[in-house]
Amino acid sequence: MLVRYMKEEDLGDVHTIEDSIFSRPWKIEDFRQSLYNPNNLYLVVEEQDVILGYCGLWGVVGEGQITNVAVAKQYRGRHVAEVMLTKLIELGRKQGLEAFTLEVRESNRAAITLYHKLGFKDAGVRKNFYEAPVENALIMWL
Repeated sequence: MLVRYMKEEDLGDVHTIEDSIFSRPWKIEDFRQSLYNPNNLYLVVEEQDVILGYCGLWGVVGEGQITNVAVAKQYRGRHVAEVMLTKLIELGRKQGLEAFTLEVRESNRAAITLYHKLGFKDAGVRKNFYEAPVENALIMWL
């Protein structure tokens, strides 16, 4: 697996994964705008020229708001998310980010377990944060 910076030419594959996973997927233009913001950091994981997953964060005043974490369903269980998030945090720290935060569906036990493994701590709940279906978000900080 190769973790690298997301490029413009990745956006079609990234959006295909996004659209297959999330009930309210980002549009390609959402990714494009985030990709070209100099405060943001977006990565993909690829293997044999196939994108397995992607992640990204918005850098704001020394903190990284992790906005996207996704692995294509057929590549789950191979530690793709762990590899890419470890790299995202490493690169964020090199850019001067000192803390990282994210929201995750309360029912997403696999993701919560991974975030705990990476050192994130539970910090609160955002009631009815998610739509389709409506669900609370667990707020986590590293």
